Amino acid sequence: MRPKRFLASDVVKAAVEPEVESFLAMLAAQRGAAANTLSAYRRDLSGAALVIGNLAKAGREDIAKLAAAWVELAPSSLARKASALRQFYGFLVDEGVRDDDPSSALPRPRARRPLPRLLDHSAVDALFLTAEADGATGTPEGLRMLALLELLYGSGLRATELVSLPIAAVPRDAPFLTITGKGGVQRMVPVSARAIRALGDWLAVRGKGGRFVFPSPKGGHLSRVRLFQLLRDLSLRAGLNPETVSPHVLRHAFATHLLEGGADLRVLQTLLGHADIATTQIYTHVDSARLVALVNERHPLGKVASS
Repeated sequence: MRPKRFLASDVVKAAVEPEVESFLAMLAAQRGAAANTLSAYRRDLSGAALVIGNLAKAGREDIAKLAAAWVELAPSSLARKASALRQFYGFLVDEGVRDDDPSSALPRPRARRPLPRLLDHSAVDALFLTAEADGATGTPEGLRMLALLELLYGSGLRATELVSLPIAAVPRDAPFLTITGKGGVQRMVPVSARAIRALGDWLAVRGKGGRFVFPSPKGGHLSRVRLFQLLRDLSLRAGLNPETVSPHVLRHAFATHLLEGGADLRVLQTLLGHADIATTQIYTHVDSARLVALVNERHPLGKVASS
């Protein structure tokens, strides 16, 4: 017998426990969670309550029932829902509402798909050498590609954020872009001096009309598909396997290379526009030997051991 499936309307109708409201209030006050993040937590917790009843009083046997209800979920969705419950029960234990944490009975997602292939520094250099040579010709196509590449790798923009970038977001005096990301949340993204130059060169030949930095010949803005095609073509001319390069891979390289350079994870979370720090943590697959060297170099006990 297939488990009962619940509609979004069922979740809306579900009564929200006072413990859940307290948990959401904590997320807002202590972690600064955005409204859309709080809504997502509320939906996940309310959905679980429809399956097992009162969450605050649920035991391990109740929690185990979620495996059947969530059997058809994608691994990422299952992981998100399980994370919400783990944090909720951790909160209840911290607040003294419960003495035990039943979240160990939660179903575990299948192994995640591999992270996008990371471009090393030499591959990034090859892309820029080719794009800069194209830009040096002064053609609109070459100048546009260089500006796109600078913002993909230099500022870590999502493909959608980049192609839909409005003229109004381009900095005049301050070296920042105003980006509207997922859920309509705005953030300030720093832009390097070289990216500002590339943008200025592109805007000088872009022509007038339209409200987007990268307009489409048919009106509107450059499409994500076209951006993907342009990047693959650049990769091929740079001597790289085009199957290994995409807008997301460049965003991934931006994040990883910043971490390698010593950037703080919370700062990176802000730059990438992630509502939850857990999302940013997928970028921490930096070389383990480098991390060991960092501990030995920076930690007080490491210095004592080496003296």
